[in-house]
Amino acid sequence: MQSTGSKQARKSSGRNEGRNTRTPRKKTRDFDAAAFLANTGLGRTIVRLGTKDLAFSQGDHADSVFYIQTGRIRLSVIARTGKEATVALLGAGDFCGEECIALAQPVRVTSANAITPSVLLKIDRKEMIRTLHQEHAFSDIFVSHLLARNARVQEDLVDQLFNSSEKRLARVLLLLAQFGKEKAPDKVIPQMSQEVLAEMVGTTRARVNFFMNRFRKLGFIEYNGSIEVHPSLLSVVLHD
Repeated sequence: MQSTGSKQARKSSGRNEGRNTRTPRKKTRDFDAAAFLANTGLGRTIVRLGTKDLAFSQGDHADSVFYIQTGRIRLSVIARTGKEATVALLGAGDFCGEECIALAQPVRVTSANAITPSVLLKIDRKEMIRTLHQEHAFSDIFVSHLLARNARVQEDLVDQLFNSSEKRLARVLLLLAQFGKEKAPDKVIPQMSQEVLAEMVGTTRARVNFFMNRFRKLGFIEYNGSIEVHPSLLSVVLHD
């Protein structure tokens, strides 16, 4: 016969083994922000735009954010008088339409049209908010974008208030060629009329024509239908 002591020892050992047995935790999936912004999925669709096509228009219901995968997008606003002004020029890696995240902004305050063939990822508002709340890697990317845009708005305001139309035109051409970005500049920028450039700069077509011819004579640009921007154009912006 087994002694009472040995039975109690086995029961105690069994209880200890039960305490030490733990259910293994499920391994959490690492969030890949690049993959999220590159592929379709829940609340995400690909939108392909041709030149001059609209991603959204001023006054539309604001229910999604767009991420620019490739191409160039121009944000503009139209006043009640009918005058149109360019708000921003955006490229690959930028977001647009982010005002929909604020409940106080149910409609679009700008229009977004492609100035080159573009591919955008459309992210539904609910999916955007969910991802921002749950994925810190993604929220870091988005906050960095907002800070960069805020700095750019301040630069644009200073440019408009204190710089001549010649400097403003040079700056627009450099921005279109993506000088100052991490990747190499495009040099050849999207083809656009002098009327569009004049509207972007905030001056007349005659002034744009005058300065474009001057830039070409000085060797800052090649201008024959398409526009090729040389780094030497920076001297116009930097010169006091």
